[in-house]
Amino acid sequence: MAYDPNILRRAAARLEEQKRQREDRREELRRKAYAREPRLAQLDRQLQRTMAELASASLRQGGDMRQTLQAVRDKNLEIQQERAVLLGALGLPEDALDDKPACPKCGDTGWRGAQMCECLKKLCAQEQIQELSKLLDLGEQSFDAFRLDYYSDQLWPGRASSPRTNMDLVYEVCLNYAQKFGRFHFKNLFLTGAPGLGKTFLSACIARSVSEQGFSVVYDTAGNIFAQFENRKFQRDAEGVQTARDETRRYLNCDLLILDDLGSELTTQFTQSALYELINTRLVSDRRTVISSNLTPEDVVRRYTPQISSRLLGEFYILHFFGDDIRLLKRK
Repeated sequence: MAYDPNILRRAAARLEEQKRQREDRREELRRKAYAREPRLAQLDRQLQRTMAELASASLRQGGDMRQTLQAVRDKNLEIQQERAVLLGALGLPEDALDDKPACPKCGDTGWRGAQMCECLKKLCAQEQIQELSKLLDLGEQSFDAFRLDYYSDQLWPGRASSPRTNMDLVYEVCLNYAQKFGRFHFKNLFLTGAPGLGKTFLSACIARSVSEQGFSVVYDTAGNIFAQFENRKFQRDAEGVQTARDETRRYLNCDLLILDDLGSELTTQFTQSALYELINTRLVSDRRTVISSNLTPEDVVRRYTPQISSRLLGEFYILHFFGDDIRLLKRK
């Protein structure tokens, strides 16, 4: 999963801070326990010595090693039993003062070899949702909050169904796309329709659901995306160029890219080139993309090159949005 380096860095910092806080709490508990029962401190020092004796005995050659090791183990067990009794008298479990990781799978490192551990993935997902919330109101936008009653149940002019029937299908496709991400029949979605019909809302629902599953998700508008591609090529400031490269790398490599409001950008030869690079790179690398646009399929053919339009209309499952503007209905 190709997480944004900034998200991964913040998640790793949180993991380390959580570890430090646990260690501080354990040390404070140990200090108080020793103050109430000094014998515990003596027993812990003896345990450390017996562990060293075990290590030394296991390396020593000659003599009856089995008997020596057993004697050290018996001594260790005797100390642990007395320690458990004293801790119990203080109302503490026998492992209350032990240095143990919160995640036994990775030892609180966040990694299991070269693989990211689930504990770090969870923090990355939280950081990613927080990042997405800067652009999307993820507090309210979820599949459970979607309302079909905003869509008319009357047959819509020029359509074979009512807006409500159509949106019931659109909702199911988006829900299954998110919940079965990477396994759903349709790899990419193209949401098309007039403003105010729920395209951004459902895009946000998909972003939230996929993020919570631990996949890397990037959401941005067409204007911002193409601006970063432009900065990558024409920016003279070294820091600005590096920032643009990092951003475009995120767009190209994330598990799911949600490109909002395609068609709002000024169409130039450069934006056409950038869009082709973006779409084609993600298709070739089998990465998922969701695009929302006010453009109809016919508009796409007229506006973009054949190479782009054939990919958008041939590799994306098109979901049509039609009905009354929900924003206006809410005001009424």
